[in-house]
Parts: sequence; structure tokens; C-alpha cells
Amino acid sequence: MREINVKADHKIVEKTIRSFTNNWKIAYNFFNWADTQSGYEHSTGVCNLMLDILGKALEFDLCEKLIEKLREKSGLADQTTFRIMFKRYASAHMVKEAIEIYQKMEDFKLKDKTAFFTLIDALCEHKHVTEAEELALGKDREFPIETKTYNIVIRGWCKLGWWQKCRSFWEEMDQKGIARDLYSYTIYMGILIKMNKPWKAVKLYDEMKERGIVFDTAAYNTVIHALGLANEVRKSLQVYHEMVDTGCPPNIVTYNTIIKLLCRTGRITEAYDLLEQMPSNGYAPNAITYHCFFSSLSEPKALLDLFDRMVESGCSPIMETYVMLIKKFGSLGYLRPVFHVWKVMEERGCSPDEFAYNALIDALIQKGRLDLARKYDEEMLARGVSLRPRKELQMKSLGGNSDYEIDDF
Repeated sequence: MREINVKADHKIVEKTIRSFTNNWKIAYNFFNWADTQSGYEHSTGVCNLMLDILGKALEFDLCEKLIEKLREKSGLADQTTFRIMFKRYASAHMVKEAIEIYQKMEDFKLKDKTAFFTLIDALCEHKHVTEAEELALGKDREFPIETKTYNIVIRGWCKLGWWQKCRSFWEEMDQKGIARDLYSYTIYMGILIKMNKPWKAVKLYDEMKERGIVFDTAAYNTVIHALGLANEVRKSLQVYHEMVDTGCPPNIVTYNTIIKLLCRTGRITEAYDLLEQMPSNGYAPNAITYHCFFSSLSEPKALLDLFDRMVESGCSPIMETYVMLIKKFGSLGYLRPVFHVWKVMEERGCSPDEFAYNALIDALIQKGRLDLARKYDEEMLARGVSLRPRKELQMKSLGGNSDYEIDDF
């Protein structure tokens, strides 16, 4: 940028950094360079993005330096800044550090009940439920126990799959006079679904109606999903129509839930019909919508045509999209579409992560392209992406077709 005399602004800086979310070194060097440019100062959004990238790469020393800079610039840090740090520390199993950064919020005048619940939620989300429970429900708790406290902790035990704990906490709410709200029921219906008891979730739906609880979109989506798992496709659609009739607006998740159900039960044509209807109903399909089809389709040409349609329609693939398709084509034994997907990913400025690299390398190994697999393995190493040791790449190449475009469909 210095050579072509482009002036840094928040939009350019954020877009550039976002294109290197999986290459923290380049992102951080650019972030620091931009900070030296005359007339430019980082925004809160740019700093939060950089923190997230550094935290994902476990570069917590650099995160702490950036937090200190934010402290020096009053008003630049916000609740999102610390939510990112809670998430990254919790995902790295650094509970002590997550709690310490919460305490440090006092210096920013941001330490309050909202921040506390954000911390508890991050710990539960990343399976540190015991520590979260002690903070939220223990004798030294900072805030009074309320419905939201139980909702977060129950959801945490759900993440761990400790169903007895979930049930215990659910019953304890009644015993201790903690009122169950719409979110309590929605969370527990989701738990029953994961326990493979969708019919019990449907019973809770009936109980909620008897209690006069007004449903929101998330609750209806959960009921529709439960009915689908109970092989009640017709009733799922009935609940959807009830949802619309009561004035509760469906959202993209509603459509994705129904499309996933139709795909899962082999009703692909109906799923395609719903896909066609979505734009006219005010809902553009998103990446998850297309994932429902990608998971169910097995014909390479149909998969590739739908992927191209997705991109041409303006729906941006996410990293999971690329990984899913690379794995799918690789498992089917086709390399040409693998490289087509990889090319689209690079052309759209999406930096491949370890899962994308591993999917590509696995596909190459499966087809005997060990030399090419080594090339991408070395590229991973050069970019600082975590490598997965493979004994195939430690052996001398066994050959394989020198041209990867060897398959047809």
C-alpha cells in the first residue's frame, strides 16, 4: 500500500485483515503498519477483529499488549472486545486468564452483570461448566441467581452431554422457585432432542401452550426440528403454518430446518421447490441452506452445479462450505472439482485454514498424488497452520498420475 500510495481507512484495513484470518502474522503486520499511517487510527471493530485472529492463533501475549493499548485509548474497547477474549481464553482452556480479563474490565468501566453473563456463557460454551457453575451459583457468587443463570448453566451441561445434570438443574429450577421462561423451555427442548427424545420435546411444546407462553421464532424452530426427528414431517409443516398464522415471523433458520428435514427424508424435489420460493418470501438462502443439500447429494455434477449456483446467486460460501465439498468430492474420488472449489476459495479471498488444507491433502493422498500433497503440506508449514503428521508423506512417492484432471462425471 505504501508503494502505490493508497490511503488507509477502516473499510480497507478491516477487509484486508479479514482476508488473512487464518494467517495471523500477515494480518498483524498489516494491522501494525496501518497504525503508523498519517491520519488513520484503528476503530474498535478493527481492533476486535485483530484480537480475535490473535486469540484464535493462541498469541495471547500479543492480545494482552493490544488490550493494554486499548486501555490507554479511553473508549476504544467495548463489551465485544472482552467477549472475544472470554471466548478465545475459554476455547484454549485458560479459565484463570478468562476470569482475570473479566476482572480487568473494571479498568475500562465495563464490568457489570452483562459482562459476567458473557463470561459464564463463554466458559459453558467451551465445556468449562464446573468452573462456570461455581462462579454463577457458588457461595461466593457475584450476582443473585436468576432464570438466566440457570439457562446458561443448563445449556453448558448440554454441551458436555451430561443429560442427568441437565435434568437435575431443570428440576431444581422448580424446587428453588426459579421461574422457567421461554428460553428455559427452548433450551430444554433442544436438550431432549439431543437425548434422542424428540417426542418429549413436543410434550413441552404442548405444556408451553397450556401455560400461555408466547412462542418466538427460535422456539418454533426447535419444535419443527423435534417433529422432524420424530418422523412427523407433516406435523412439522403444520407447526410452520401455525407459526406464520400467529404472526411469528419465520427466519432463515426456519427454512433451513425444513429444507434439512426434507433432504434428510429424501424429499429433495420439495426441498428444491422451497429453495426457489425463499427469495420471493423475503429470505435469501445462506451457506447453511446449501449445506443441507450438499450433505444429502452424492452425484458429483449435481453438487458442483449447485455450488456454482450458490456463488453466482451472491451467496458467499464459508470455510465449512469449502471443507465440506472438498471432503465430499475427495471421498467420491474426484479431484477436478476439488481443485475447482479450492480455486473459487482463493479467488474470493478466503484464506484456507487447517481443515481445508487437511481435506485437500487427504483427497490427494487418496488418489496417489503424494508429490502434490507434500507441496500443500509444506505450504501449511510455511503459513504457520497446524500440521497433521501423515506417514504417507514421510515415505517416498509411489507415483500416481501427474495430471490431477483425470476424472469425469
